[in-house]
Amino acid sequence: MSLSLGKLTAPLALASALTIAATGAQALTLYTSQPEADAARTVAGFQALHPDTEVQVYRSGTSDVLAKLAAEFASGAPQPDVLLIADALSMEVLKGQGRLAAYPEADLSGFEPATYDKDKFYFGSKLITTGIAYNTGAAEKPAHWRDLENPAYKGMVVMPSPLYSGAAAYLLSGFSADKDLGWSYFEQLKANEVSAVRGNGAVLKSVATGEKPYGILVDFMAMNAKAKGSPIEFVFPDEGVPAVTEPVAILSTAKDEKGAKLFVDYILSDAGQKLALEQGYLPARASVGRPAWLPEGVKVNVMPIDIKTVVERTEKDKQAFSTLFGN
Repeated sequence: MSLSLGKLTAPLALASALTIAATGAQALTLYTSQPEADAARTVAGFQALHPDTEVQVYRSGTSDVLAKLAAEFASGAPQPDVLLIADALSMEVLKGQGRLAAYPEADLSGFEPATYDKDKFYFGSKLITTGIAYNTGAAEKPAHWRDLENPAYKGMVVMPSPLYSGAAAYLLSGFSADKDLGWSYFEQLKANEVSAVRGNGAVLKSVATGEKPYGILVDFMAMNAKAKGSPIEFVFPDEGVPAVTEPVAILSTAKDEKGAKLFVDYILSDAGQKLALEQGYLPARASVGRPAWLPEGVKVNVMPIDIKTVVERTEKDKQAFSTLFGN
C-alpha cells in the first residue's frame, strides 16, 4: 500500500489527487475540501480499517470542489462516491437538487440533532467555528464582532472571502440575516478598510506576521498555530460564533455505494471522531473529548443560524459581497 500525491491531466483523472493504491482493490472516489494533511490522515484511517478499498481523492477549496462537481453534473459524468466539505449549506443545496443519497441506517449515537440533516442525507463530522484572531502585539483586544467596526481597527483587519471559503460564505449569510448585524455589518467592515483574501490560511499568515493584526478566522487554525508558538490569540465573541460542521454525504450517483457507506460509518465512528479530535478540531460527538487548545471552562456559544435561510440568501449575498469588496 502506498500514498502518492500527483497532478493528473487525463479527462477523467483527479487533479491534485491523493491516491491510495491497493492491488485489485475496489475503488472509492472522495471529493473533499479538507486541508491536505487532514485528508491524508482521514483516508489513511479509513484505509487501515478497509485495506481492500482503493481511495482516490480530489482535494481543493469548497468552491473549487463544487465548481468541479457542477461541471461533471452538466456533462452527465459525476465522479465522486462520497463528499466531505466544509459546510452544510452546500450539502443542503445538493440535497435539494437530488444529488445526495439518504443513509437512514447511519449510526448517530451521541450526535446532537443540529449536527446532521434530519432526513439523514448528510452528517456533520466536527464543529468548526469562526471567531476573531489577533496578533499578541496588537494594541486592541477585541471581544465582540462589532469591535471590528471601530476606527481603532481601520485598515488592520483581514477576513477570508466567502467566494472561496465555505465557512466564510456561511458566516456571510448567517450574519446578513441576523437582526443585530445584518448586511450593514459588512458595509461597515468595508468602510473600515477590512481586506478580503482568498482563504483562512491567508488570514492566519497575515495575522501571525502582524501584516494585519486582526482577522476573522476559523478556531482550529488560530489555536493550533498558537500551540506551535505563533504570536496569535483567538476570541469567541460573547454574542456567539457561526459553526460549520464539515459534513459527509453519499452522492446519489455513487458507483461504490457500499464503500461510500463504510466511509460515512468511519467518519461517524469513535475512531473517526477521535481522529478529528487529534487533528485539533471540536468533534461532532462531544463524548470523545475536547481539543487541548480549548481551555477548561470555556463554553463555545454557537449562533443559531437557519440553514434554509442561508440557502435562500447565499448566492445573492456572495454577489453583493463581490460587488462591495471587489473580489
